[in-house]
Amino acid sequence: MGSGLFDTVLVRPPNAEIIRCVSSHPLRSTVNYEKALEQHREYVKTLEDEGIEVVELDPLEGFPDSVFIQDTAVVGLKTRKALISRFGVGSRRGEELSVAEVLAKKGFKIFFTEEPHTIEGGDVLVTDVGVVYVGVTSRTNLGGVSKLAEVFNNVTVVSIPTDKVFHLLSAVNYIGDKTLALVPELVGPRMFEHFKILRVPLDEAYAANMLYLGDKRVLIPKGYRKTEEILRNAGYEVIAVDVSEFQKCDGGVTCLSLPLYKTL
Repeated sequence: MGSGLFDTVLVRPPNAEIIRCVSSHPLRSTVNYEKALEQHREYVKTLEDEGIEVVELDPLEGFPDSVFIQDTAVVGLKTRKALISRFGVGSRRGEELSVAEVLAKKGFKIFFTEEPHTIEGGDVLVTDVGVVYVGVTSRTNLGGVSKLAEVFNNVTVVSIPTDKVFHLLSAVNYIGDKTLALVPELVGPRMFEHFKILRVPLDEAYAANMLYLGDKRVLIPKGYRKTEEILRNAGYEVIAVDVSEFQKCDGGVTCLSLPLYKTL
């Protein structure tokens, strides 16, 4: 077992409807399903090559954004609990049900987020120091934060008001060793006392959406030279994958997998 936050993730391949994803990206209209499918396969292979167990679910027809499976739940391996999301975006509601079914079959105790509360996994920043930060955004409200704290009462849950990105993990991610990769212009470093901060340049903000794989290994999107250099200078091994089709859908490397967290 590695030093990461998780050893197992759930993933879901995109379906052909991804071209209708919820996105504000200027290139959204150019999303290519075949290319997205190819990039997803490479993403899965990369995780497996790095020793992560990948459980692949079937594509979910009728839900263009269902490839972004991270948002559907927050799952704790230690407690065997799973909080199922209630999406802030109405068109995505329903994606979470099949994930809840899969997790229930795996023996997790299932908790549902009830109306009017909302929470999406992309707002949940899990660490290995007993603290979980949750972005209060257009997708996640304070009721959702309270529900998370109620379900995972083995950790301290801290809300972070976030208005410059639609998910907290678009601006900050935990990369082990009490260290955060963070874009200071998008989320204030002062909110994260006692953590070492690696500052991701604003012009490479997309690279802040990175996935820590344990043992000083970080998965980041391909093409962000300055961020790669910052990570390498801090002693990290950088693994880069092309997720450009998912970027057009406002998604990144964290969004494409649902971790079973060892720390929750």
